[in-house]
Amino acid sequence: MMIGAIKSCRSLVNFGPCLLQFSSLRSMSSLRTLEETVRAAVDAKDYQQIPELLGSFEEACQNPNPFSFLSNFPQNHRIKVIDEMLESFIPLRPRSRPKIAYDYLLSYSLQSLHPLPLALAILQRTLRSGCVPVPQIRLLLSSAWLERRCQSQSVADILLEMKSIGYHPDCGTCNYLVSSLCAIDQLVEAAKVLKGMSSAECVPDLESYSIVIGAMSTARKTNDAVEIMKEMVLNMGLMPRQGMVIKVAAALRANREMWKAVEMIAFLERKGCPIGFQGYEVVVEGCLECREYILAGKTVMGMTERGFIPYIKVRQKVVEGLAGVGEWKLASVVRQRFAELKS
Repeated sequence: MMIGAIKSCRSLVNFGPCLLQFSSLRSMSSLRTLEETVRAAVDAKDYQQIPELLGSFEEACQNPNPFSFLSNFPQNHRIKVIDEMLESFIPLRPRSRPKIAYDYLLSYSLQSLHPLPLALAILQRTLRSGCVPVPQIRLLLSSAWLERRCQSQSVADILLEMKSIGYHPDCGTCNYLVSSLCAIDQLVEAAKVLKGMSSAECVPDLESYSIVIGAMSTARKTNDAVEIMKEMVLNMGLMPRQGMVIKVAAALRANREMWKAVEMIAFLERKGCPIGFQGYEVVVEGCLECREYILAGKTVMGMTERGFIPYIKVRQKVVEGLAGVGEWKLASVVRQRFAELKS
């Protein structure tokens, strides 16, 4: 499956003729002039002029990439030059000024023979500058990552290779990688990256978990979504945002897994996580749709204990449903609770 994903990435990447989707092409002579001009700036270590040079050729295409000449350098020297370039871009203002250079460098490195860990270092610097890589970078990065993982290397080992070139894994870089994998439906691999981050000295944050749980919920992989959410709460001490709770609850409702939804809500309540009105609402309405009236009644009681009261139609359906299945006592308790809240 992973090999198939790599082939899919390649076909998508090669579909567009230009990385930056510019409207027209310059002549090959102009492209050669651009590459030679950039090479001269690199030779002179005049790195801060490179964004302006690239910007002056706004219609330039990725083929050839203006940094292609770097492939002629020995690997250690190539890494040193790119590192110096990245460092020189840090003081540039506005911070988005070197974006075009970041995009070309990412494209070049990700399509080179040994894309990682150098591409991760470039990505890290890009994100820290506040720039967002062009969409095609997600495909290139996912492809490069999956190829390395096919070589039986662990997530932590690949990420920790960044240290060999003077960089360290961080949440921004790892989260971008995780979201890129999710974007091509490599959810299992995304979850493995999430779990491997800690071993790479990069503790996942709430955003890390939100990306994976959100993607799992969208794909209606509810077992994985709930399990990862519980790990996040129990092992990391992180509380899910209300939007995350609603998304997982909606996926459980779509799968008609209301027992699991009620259990998830109960777990979060025990851990002191605020659920919010919408989270309860999704679960109660799902219980009613599945004719799980007792579950609906118990969820409503938990809801009212936190000061929330369902909409009137929902209240009526819960009470009527409980009465219809012979749960007169619970129906009476629920009706009484509604009356107390309204008063």
